[in-house]
Amino acid sequence: MKTSTENRWPEARALAERMVADTGASVRAVLMYGSWLLKTNPDRNSAVDFVVIVDDYRAFYTGLSEAGELHRPVGLLTGLARFLAPNVIAYVPDNGDAGLAKCLIVSKDHFERALGPNPPDHFLLGRVVQRLGHVWAAGDADASWVEEQIVGAHGRVLEWMAPYLEGPVDAAGLGRRLLEVCYQGEFRPESRGRAGKVFEAQADHFTIALEPGLRSAVAAGIMELHEAPPASDPEAGGATYALVRPAPPRQVRRWRRHFRRSKTRTTVRWLKHSMTFANWLPYLVRKVERHQGRAIQLTALERKLPAIFLWPRVIHVLVTRPGKELNG
Repeated sequence: MKTSTENRWPEARALAERMVADTGASVRAVLMYGSWLLKTNPDRNSAVDFVVIVDDYRAFYTGLSEAGELHRPVGLLTGLARFLAPNVIAYVPDNGDAGLAKCLIVSKDHFERALGPNPPDHFLLGRVVQRLGHVWAAGDADASWVEEQIVGAHGRVLEWMAPYLEGPVDAAGLGRRLLEVCYQGEFRPESRGRAGKVFEAQADHFTIALEPGLRSAVAAGIMELHEAPPASDPEAGGATYALVRPAPPRQVRRWRRHFRRSKTRTTVRWLKHSMTFANWLPYLVRKVERHQGRAIQLTALERKLPAIFLWPRVIHVLVTRPGKELNG
């Protein structure tokens, strides 16, 4: 039985169902994240961001290829799926008339590992602990399994966030700090204030999702409950929590290594995305223009050989990012 787990996003659901129809029985669930879900400055050219969980990479890519919606060799994408999972692809049926989705394609095994206690990097984990839309699932068992993985990831947030906490926080405050750390752990074209804007769009989500983990940490003797609001937000209400003792040096070293490794793997992913994401360069240019409020004109060499000649511009974009988000 194929089920739609939520009905609040008819355009996204229609696009997900179109993808499922193109790929047969290989898709287990489709989740939505990012600007369309949070309504943080998407425009008509913005892609819907999907996490697509599949049983088998080859079956999924073969289905897209046979439907005429895959613009890369099946063998290439299947092989790359096992290297820095997930692959990122563009799904653009009917030349964009049916919508545009930027899809993170990940197997159930890779999804479980990415959200587990020993994640290989933070690329998927940092996105999945934020607000998600459950757009489509193949059945109730798949929907329940996905939810179980996400709840487990929420419960482990404190393990990797403890080295970055100073003073008491409430659940929303932990979410704000989480986003700051995650955004610092990647090279991104958005403004330095992007994390704050994204937090404001989902503060209630963090309050609901992270409160149980904080309470469990109190029961385990890791944190203590404070009745006073955190010093960073004296007008905040509700319970706040503080570490009983600072994170031990071993834990601090582990997660600082993790984020350094994630940042390195993010750089490598850019090269991989150029192989898996059809028309990735125009998409990236539009994204930068939207977030930085300025037109970008690429040179002929940058368009023809971006892997070689685009790097100086990339570095310039990162260095000159605005301090706050445009258009609010």
